[in-house]
Amino acid sequence: MKTWLTVTALLFLCLLYPAQSHAASTKYPVVLVHGFMGFDDALGIDYFYGIPRALRNQGSQVFVARVSPINSSEVRGEQLRLYVQSVLAYTGAQKVNLIGHSHGGPTARYVASVSPEMVASVTSVGGVNWGSSFADFLRGAIPVNSWVEWSVNVAFNTLSQIVTGVSGGGSFPADTLASTESLTTQGSIRFNQRYPEGVPSSYCGYGSARASNGVNYYSWSGTSQSTNFWDASDAALSVTSWVFNEANDGLVSRCSSHLGQVIRDNYNMNHLDEVNQMFGLVSWFETNPKTLYKAHINRLASSGF
Repeated sequence: MKTWLTVTALLFLCLLYPAQSHAASTKYPVVLVHGFMGFDDALGIDYFYGIPRALRNQGSQVFVARVSPINSSEVRGEQLRLYVQSVLAYTGAQKVNLIGHSHGGPTARYVASVSPEMVASVTSVGGVNWGSSFADFLRGAIPVNSWVEWSVNVAFNTLSQIVTGVSGGGSFPADTLASTESLTTQGSIRFNQRYPEGVPSSYCGYGSARASNGVNYYSWSGTSQSTNFWDASDAALSVTSWVFNEANDGLVSRCSSHLGQVIRDNYNMNHLDEVNQMFGLVSWFETNPKTLYKAHINRLASSGF
């Protein structure tokens, strides 16, 4: 009986955390890019919770970019482009692998479109590549040029400066209205017209990994909202999911997340689980987020990136 229980437990663990066939390191440095209201680390807490260390332990050089917590995709993208230049100068590498979460997806795409010679790959995790119904809802609910719009803009711009301050200081411009517009469906479509690489030809379509600019594009995302009883953020994401009429992670729909080679678009993860937040409180019945990132490093390494 004891032996049977031991074997059962081992099999259960293998299903939750499938073993890697090998642990590889990438040829080029990895740059992680945070999303809306994000940071590199704040008060010692990673935005990509525990993921940078997991990837470094695998042998890769890993950097976590700092860009405006709230601003347009282009403004954030230009900040990231300057950051990538500094990484290349520091490491002597010719290119980087960009991995962006949420608004970090379009931010990374901007750099690959404007300076493809600096980028080997772009990976979008829960990326807002075709807009977010939640951003559409917010933009529609707040009257343009109203005192409500002014108040919301001031409040979130101030919060953005606070986030910047506790995550290491520095000064990044904040523009809540520009950020929200970038994340709407129409704003995202306009962005895609200017920077089309990796974007499927139709909504919910699938593309190939290699784009015309020579950069490889990948994506994955989740379609759940409540995944861990102890995670307080699950309740909020369950509420925000109500404005969607399709499968979503609480803030981004399954189809909107598609970019390049879609690795998978229906993990049992919500928008924060995709970066192993809150504090690693993710589903016990899904592949651990850190395992996904480590497996992707293997994928990039085997492709020569």
